[in-house]
Amino acid sequence: MCDLHAKENATNSERIVGPAGTATDKAWPLFDVAHTRQLEAKQPVSPNGIPLMHTAGLALAKFTLAVTPHAKVIWIACGPGNNGGDGLIAAMHLRQWGKEPIVTIAHDPSKSPPDAQDAWQRAQTAGVQCQQEMPAQFDVGIDALFGIGTLRPISSTYENWVERLNDADAHTIAVDVPSGLEADTGTTAKIHVRADYTLSLLTLKPGLFTAHGRDAGGEIWFNDLGVTPHFAPQAWLGAPPVLSLRTHASHKGSYGDVAIVGGAAGMTGAAWLAGSSALHAGAGRIFVCLLDPQVQSPPPDMPELMVRAIGDVDWSTKAVVAGCGGGGAIAEVLPKLMREARTLVLDADALNQLALHPEWTEWLTQRSSGTTAMTPHPLEAARLLGITVSEVQANRLKAAQLLAERYQCAVALKGSGTVIAIPGELATINPTGNARLASAGTGDVLAGMVGAYFAQGLDASQATRAAVYRHGLAADRWQGPVLHASELCRRI
Repeated sequence: MCDLHAKENATNSERIVGPAGTATDKAWPLFDVAHTRQLEAKQPVSPNGIPLMHTAGLALAKFTLAVTPHAKVIWIACGPGNNGGDGLIAAMHLRQWGKEPIVTIAHDPSKSPPDAQDAWQRAQTAGVQCQQEMPAQFDVGIDALFGIGTLRPISSTYENWVERLNDADAHTIAVDVPSGLEADTGTTAKIHVRADYTLSLLTLKPGLFTAHGRDAGGEIWFNDLGVTPHFAPQAWLGAPPVLSLRTHASHKGSYGDVAIVGGAAGMTGAAWLAGSSALHAGAGRIFVCLLDPQVQSPPPDMPELMVRAIGDVDWSTKAVVAGCGGGGAIAEVLPKLMREARTLVLDADALNQLALHPEWTEWLTQRSSGTTAMTPHPLEAARLLGITVSEVQANRLKAAQLLAERYQCAVALKGSGTVIAIPGELATINPTGNARLASAGTGDVLAGMVGAYFAQGLDASQATRAAVYRHGLAADRWQGPVLHASELCRRI
């Protein structure tokens, strides 16, 4: 960001995601394209009586000044719809403020929607330079091509403009959503804009925060244009968890027991990582029940963890984390855990075995509400749903919700913009985390954290949301280039 007053200069635009991750401390409602268009139709003017496109264009122009104050030549690539109209109104204002906006337009303006036609006339009257060829040089590029429009094949002219925006040694600002990004799901067309900044207008869209949205959108900013939606959102962007402070008069028994069941031969590290993360996330006692009979003691640097034989554990009193490094051996104990564990987190090989044994589903659906969570990555989710990974990633919100309803448990579908789904509730997209988590063992750390929050009295929804948020936050706060899972445990 260029200065400390950028927020005020950006006409009430608020930064939602910045260079270091989430920049907000509250939950935000997310609206799909259908409801956004419904809102546009019912609210054609802003509360002050100005046409909504004019309000949007002014907000875009002020935002451009805020984030690129020294830019002189500003290329605005305009498409044939209302997104292009926003760009034309912004160009009019930028010219009035002494900048040099250059609008490129490759369609017949007379065939645009009425509001966009009016914007074209106003830009012409203001003396905005309009042309079909891209400028040779520019200081900032504005993607006002397609916004929330349906993804479809585009002409070679538009393809060239997108590639030029991506390759230029200049910042790119996307209007509403980067062109080529599906606003509801975060999937992208083969050719799409990779913006440095995205100014989402009127509503925040789910696709900006999951799948490829974060890579395409850069910093995400929001301006509601003064309009308040009159209907419920379709999802939420998650907020920081509210965790109870520890009372002075407490002891290890106050924070519950976690049992880690996993660590088959050659994979004991996964179980130790889950145990270590449960410890650092605040559980009172950690018992590690290894499926490798040859290992009888914890690593020297984890003396707090206690090894127990599976047959010696009373599952009804513990938060159980099952599957981390479990291999096929977890299948022998998993049915018992699903029937008896007080609270249960299913991860990794526990999920793979569940996919292989669909008859076990009944044991999960019969468990008490709020006592079960699962933490699949996309491949594990695909196995559980009987679909492909591509189908999972094509609509992560839908896939997570299907899992939650099928297995009647909290689901954290891991990945960029982890989706948390709870039966009967709106899904939440987690705003924290980054590519530093793309490392072996970080999923085991997450599973152990969920178990720790279960042990401390949170229900499945609370435990899963808190673990996912703080897991990602630890990665956002990490300063080094690589974050290993063992280090992640110490940072949560």
